[in-house]
Amino acid sequence: MSPKVMTYKAMKRREMWTAYAFILPTFIGFVIFIVGPMLASFAISLFDWNMLTPPRYIGLANFEQLFRDGRIGSVYLTTFKLALMIVPMNMALGLGLAVLIDRKMPGILRNFFKTSFFFPFVVSAVAVSIIWTFMFHRDLGPINYFLGLLGIDRIPWLNSSIYSPIAIMIADVWRNVGFYVLVFLGGMQAIPRDFYEAAEVDGADSWKQFRYITLPLLSPTVLFLSVISVIGALQIFEQPQILTNGGPGDATRTIVLYLYEQGFRFFDMGYASAIAISLFAIILILTAIQFRLSRRWVFY
Repeated sequence: MSPKVMTYKAMKRREMWTAYAFILPTFIGFVIFIVGPMLASFAISLFDWNMLTPPRYIGLANFEQLFRDGRIGSVYLTTFKLALMIVPMNMALGLGLAVLIDRKMPGILRNFFKTSFFFPFVVSAVAVSIIWTFMFHRDLGPINYFLGLLGIDRIPWLNSSIYSPIAIMIADVWRNVGFYVLVFLGGMQAIPRDFYEAAEVDGADSWKQFRYITLPLLSPTVLFLSVISVIGALQIFEQPQILTNGGPGDATRTIVLYLYEQGFRFFDMGYASAIAISLFAIILILTAIQFRLSRRWVFY
């Protein structure tokens, strides 16, 4: 074998090990903080453990309890209802705002809007929830104050089974919509402007350009955001926990909040882990369905 070939192979080997070295920290973090807790959760789900006494192996009894629990169905239904409110609102509002910002305007004004919309996303969900607890206060909240100026009676935003889910949706969308705006903007700016110029030459108006150019070429971005939006909505926790504590009744008690209560209020870590496994399975199935259906409408 010639020295030239050996040098080439050594160079390729060096590049391979360099790539592995860059990947290694992320891989280690993934194993420690993602795979490890998932395996531990599955193992704990096979035990009866209250964190105060040694765990006792009970097999699949915790999973059987899922089917006997009379509240688990209503809690999952509440979670799905919130997700059906939050996901379309984040997607539609994020896309609409991104289209408006993408219009021709001074760069400083565009950057101002980007920063303004994205700022709540970098604030902790706990802080945002505390802010909106005050905003939705029935007697002292600014929202009811301005509604009163319009002649509308005070709304019990956080104490009504009708309005409390709406309050949680508003708080969640206000915090997260800026992320959707930035991602949609990135997708739009990656679309070649030649397509729009050709459409203008052919007489296409703004709506037709959006319908036949922007949306099809933005479909991979829509898929990405829809997947992470569904995953995030099904795991919503801070807003229901702080704004309403799951009430009134179970009107805003999400599955993650219910999981938290089982594990850290009633100290039934085995059953809490079984709930976590069921949520993981549901998210996995929904994600697989989204990717399967995406073959029909996503254009790469």
